[in-house]
Amino acid sequence: MTTLFNSSQEIVFVLHGLNVTQRNRHIYFVFILIIYLFTIFINLTLILTIFLENMLQTPMYLFLCNLCINGIIGASSFYPKILYDISFDSHVITYIGCLTQIFFIYFYVYCEFTNLTVMAYDRYVAICKPLHYHCIMTIRKVWTLILLTWLFSLLEVTIGVELTATLPLCGVDIDKLYCSNWAVVKLSCIDITLNNLYGFIFTSTQVSQTILILVSYVNIIKASLRSQAGRKKFMQTCLPHLITLINFTISLLFDVMYARYGSNTSLLALRNIMAVEFLVVPPLLNPIIYGMNLSQIRNRVRKMFNCKVSAVS
Repeated sequence: MTTLFNSSQEIVFVLHGLNVTQRNRHIYFVFILIIYLFTIFINLTLILTIFLENMLQTPMYLFLCNLCINGIIGASSFYPKILYDISFDSHVITYIGCLTQIFFIYFYVYCEFTNLTVMAYDRYVAICKPLHYHCIMTIRKVWTLILLTWLFSLLEVTIGVELTATLPLCGVDIDKLYCSNWAVVKLSCIDITLNNLYGFIFTSTQVSQTILILVSYVNIIKASLRSQAGRKKFMQTCLPHLITLINFTISLLFDVMYARYGSNTSLLALRNIMAVEFLVVPPLLNPIIYGMNLSQIRNRVRKMFNCKVSAVS
């Protein structure tokens, strides 16, 4: 017999993705904690480097800073809960806690895609219209684009969570390490056509942004091939962005495709890797990719740490 839960009740979801024995629990906890702290550290390092160095407060670096802030949000929407579950052998999450986790995870996803689109536009103007770059990409326009990125993402995620919150539920079992929107929607007792429509609109939005990025890069590559300086500029500033975009898109695609069409009989480890890749890999790799490729950031970070080492000595 199916039990009907009302959304206003105190529902507790059971997460079935975690399978850690008493013997290896502490190993997993320490390993995941180190990855989380390192992710926060490298993102904060890049953020502080950009804000402390006046030379780096240009459009490209401000968008990169926004990317790192969003990376911290994405990592923090996942790591604290999984660390708590491992530490206390907990496999449950409250209804409000689940919706809160969904809110921040999807805000991170929407903001990441929108920010990458804006960064592609910035690189398009910088390489295809270099003489007009400073007239087009003013600091005021940059902050306006960053604000719109956050507001647009906030609007998208609020609509999605509101639609999910109105659904009466007939189950509490979630076959993942964390709460996802589709995992909760699947537990609904009623028709979910409206939620599917929202999912279609969301997917269309992301596809449209991807097309805009690809069109921008077709023009960027054409312009870059005309000169040695253009090719160098592309390799230094555009290649990291392209790697970041591919990394995030593939990671997210793994999760979306598996959530919709994956089999519950597949290996638990494989399911977990595919489910968390977009929350773990991009926030960790983005600052490393940009830090290694952008010489100004690399030199400034080295200078910061040299000063700290000298002060300690």
